[in-house]
Amino acid sequence: MDAFDELAEPRRLVELAVRAEAAGFDGFFLWDHVAYREPVRALADPWVALAAIAVATERVRIGPMVTPPARRRMHKLARETVTLDCLSGGRVVFGAGLGSDNSGEFSQIGEEADPKARAAALDDGLERLVRYWEGEFEPRPLQEPRIPVWLAARWPNRRPLRRAARWDGVFPIDLPGPDELAEVVAFVEAERGDGETPYDVVVTNPAGTDPAPWVTAGATWCLTGFGNQPRFDEVAEAIEAGG
Repeated sequence: MDAFDELAEPRRLVELAVRAEAAGFDGFFLWDHVAYREPVRALADPWVALAAIAVATERVRIGPMVTPPARRRMHKLARETVTLDCLSGGRVVFGAGLGSDNSGEFSQIGEEADPKARAAALDDGLERLVRYWEGEFEPRPLQEPRIPVWLAARWPNRRPLRRAARWDGVFPIDLPGPDELAEVVAFVEAERGDGETPYDVVVTNPAGTDPAPWVTAGATWCLTGFGNQPRFDEVAEAIEAGG
């Protein structure tokens, strides 16, 4: 979910997370943007909001969906992720990806806009982040062997899926339907060659979507998504309805 406009007020995000946990949801994830296209005007920082959510909740998984390491300094990101993992009692998932410059989020503020350069920065950044988690920095994350990493990808692009197969989960974006998800799952499983190690497949759909066909296709997480200007009441109603 994005922390935009009406939901740029962090207390509202905390209240929604508390409601989601009470309703039995398993996770509460926030988009990570520093700028966005019109008509969006106001944005909250997801990491500060997630820290508040960590304190106000006890069970739900939390994290960014997704952070582009290309615009982050890895030593700072390492401190933030570990601190949040400790604060939450080991509930953080690190969602990562290239990010998109469709809204000028990179180019308009002088960040690297070339996708190939961002992809190289993503690979290098994740390797360095894990080294920090594994002991170059103290404290280490509470989770063992480390904080899970989910990688965003767009089907049918194979390279992002190969990257995701090396980590702990895949978050395919803008899938047309469950049939395409089944293709994603088959591709990633073939790349991994390991049917034993737990691996997450994450999808997001509008409120009210039946998760059953997506679970049958291989989804382990079915997130409820909203537009880029969600209203508090809209999200609260979806939580009350169970997604």
